[in-house]
Amino acid sequence: MLHTNEQIIKHKVGLLNLAEELGNVSKACQVMGLSRDTFYRYKQAVEDGGVESLLQKDRRKPNPKNRVDEQTESSVLQYALDFPAHGQVRTSNELRKLGVFVSPSGVRSIWLRHGLACFKDRLRALEEKVAQDGIILTEAQVAALEKKKLDDQAAGEIETAHPGYLGSQDTFYVGTLKGVGRIYQQTFIDTYSKVAFAKLYSTKTPITAADLLNDRVLLFFEQHELPMLRILTDRGTEYCGRAEHHDYQLYLALNDIDHTKTKVKSPQTNGICERFHKTILQEFYQVTFRKKLYSDMESLQHDLDEWLLYYNQERTHQGKMCCGRTPMATLEDGKQIWQEKSVG
Repeated sequence: MLHTNEQIIKHKVGLLNLAEELGNVSKACQVMGLSRDTFYRYKQAVEDGGVESLLQKDRRKPNPKNRVDEQTESSVLQYALDFPAHGQVRTSNELRKLGVFVSPSGVRSIWLRHGLACFKDRLRALEEKVAQDGIILTEAQVAALEKKKLDDQAAGEIETAHPGYLGSQDTFYVGTLKGVGRIYQQTFIDTYSKVAFAKLYSTKTPITAADLLNDRVLLFFEQHELPMLRILTDRGTEYCGRAEHHDYQLYLALNDIDHTKTKVKSPQTNGICERFHKTILQEFYQVTFRKKLYSDMESLQHDLDEWLLYYNQERTHQGKMCCGRTPMATLEDGKQIWQEKSVG
């Protein structure tokens, strides 16, 4: 496949070669759908500078004369660090009060040249500045960083320090099996290592939610000497209710596990489970249901367990903590972090 520039040259040279082959410029231009004037421009360009002169040149050249002076640009960059949450219009208005006159589009042009066009880019620049110079943050800067933290949490960015620090649990509707009925999957993921557990049930109740923890999760973490400290769930009835009468919440209390719930109307705050559900749907369920017919839940659970074994021990993960390692390898490496943080 030719590069785009090579295609442009080939097209123009093709016109010149066709005219020479036909011995008729008008006919060649008619076949190629170009004018005679274009043909003679191409021909003159080749005579003057060779075939390379047919390369299409970008006419957009930056004109430094149109840029603001260095002092104004410096003021805009400094304001971006002082008030990273302010947009280009507000930045222009606030700078005008300080005697610096630059339009909102001028502010954005400066931001684009320095990689500050997005709020997150300006926050990143602020964090680098703090790390480099050790400056003391203003109230506006602290507020901007706090806002980013809340936005990250709403977008599924979860703070997790080591394996067992925070688990994420959710219910996934698998489908309907003939003769069995509705099938639900209880899912648990360690948010640090991404080690996952899943078990199938025919109902969606607090008992089934607690059964996954009792049957698979807590036993696993006890074997690895990693206590489970906290679990994040949505606000479904299988996870939430009156504590004294709710089996799931009673189970967490008996095992001294803190229960954190997602933000109201923000299911993305449990994004790790949501992303895993997409993975298991695409890589397991949509594949296995095309290869095999299931008449009972036990057979499906057996194949699910085999896939989870592959997911945890062989499939590499590109998460922030895994960095190309498998979930189990990440968990083993994370044990050292837990030992360093453990008190007694």
